Amino acid sequence: MARIRIPSTIVILFVTVQTGFLLFMYARYSSFVPQSEEKPSRVHILILSSWRSGSSFVGQLFSQHPSVFYLMEPAWHVWVAMSQNSAKVLHMAVRDLVRSVFMCDMSVFDAYMPWKRNLSDLFQWAASRALCSAPACDSFQRTDITSEMACKTLCGRYPFSKVEEACKTYSHVVIKEVRFFDLKVLYPLLTDPSLNLKIIHLVRDPRAVVKSREQSVKALARDNGIVLSTNGTKVEDSKYKVMQEVCRSHVQIYETATLKPPNFLKERYLMIRFEDLVRDPLSEISEMYKFADLNLTPRLKSWIYNITHGQGPGRKKEAFKITSRDAVSVSQAWRNVLPFQKVKKVQEVCKGAINMLGYQLVDSEKEQRDLTLDLVLPRRQNQFSWLSFNSKH
Repeated sequence: MARIRIPSTIVILFVTVQTGFLLFMYARYSSFVPQSEEKPSRVHILILSSWRSGSSFVGQLFSQHPSVFYLMEPAWHVWVAMSQNSAKVLHMAVRDLVRSVFMCDMSVFDAYMPWKRNLSDLFQWAASRALCSAPACDSFQRTDITSEMACKTLCGRYPFSKVEEACKTYSHVVIKEVRFFDLKVLYPLLTDPSLNLKIIHLVRDPRAVVKSREQSVKALARDNGIVLSTNGTKVEDSKYKVMQEVCRSHVQIYETATLKPPNFLKERYLMIRFEDLVRDPLSEISEMYKFADLNLTPRLKSWIYNITHGQGPGRKKEAFKITSRDAVSVSQAWRNVLPFQKVKKVQEVCKGAINMLGYQLVDSEKEQRDLTLDLVLPRRQNQFSWLSFNSKH
């Protein structure tokens, strides 16, 4: 039988190509397999909510935990620096900043803050226990429950570099943000193998949100303008246009996460209603902590009880502060305070969100004032679609 002689150069070329192909396939395979087997050691939690929905309170539930590095609305700096843009345009810049903070890379703030800066230059820095205790500040221990007033007095002059130094020493990084209006914007973070991201979506009855927003009209005016794309003009939301966008965003986020969600969202999304939280704090907080891979300590249990069992609904000047209040009274205050005509208007612009999130509409002032009538329904899956709602109106 005749033998076919193949030149050695061709053999070498063939082996080289084959080896390259195998290495390429191995690289592709290894890039997919480890992601499902090995997660980053640090846990990343994004508390996703809207203004005046109780998100500062929920943020504190995480901030006071000794394993958590917490920042409250770091994307505030993006919106202040770029306030002539719309919320949609700013989504990418906000997302990039949030990712950098999750990675404990605080150089991202260089574009938005003065070069020579202290801790006190960071928005709402004193709301973070991690920035009020070692290694960021020597005045408190990690296990201490800190207050903003004490922290501001003792820790504000520490250098900004302490933010990054402290962040790298924690097992959990938690960010609270009110500047995302679309869950799909976060898909690049949810699929990023360097992040172990979970999302807690906090919602609140839109009628209660409106009542709370009326306590802070001027403080919200710039953000309103960004939501409504007014090219930097401040806006008072007298016609509830911002509320309509807020309600629309909650519907979009909830539908995206619960109606045929992508596989990477599995076990990484948790919706919490503020009303459930204040009615049964320990149960709801335990659920959030379990979701976040945290344990509830006895000291935190005691603090949570005290913070939710104060006297009265809180004063106007405390609108952005976490003080001891009667939390259930806070959640129901709108029913006694808001005129029924305002309630009707809010229900008109937010009907879809009210239905989907499990709240009961009221048809009269009598129903509104009757506190024996429970307007918070049991949690349920609802097939409401924002598009179908719009088509009817």
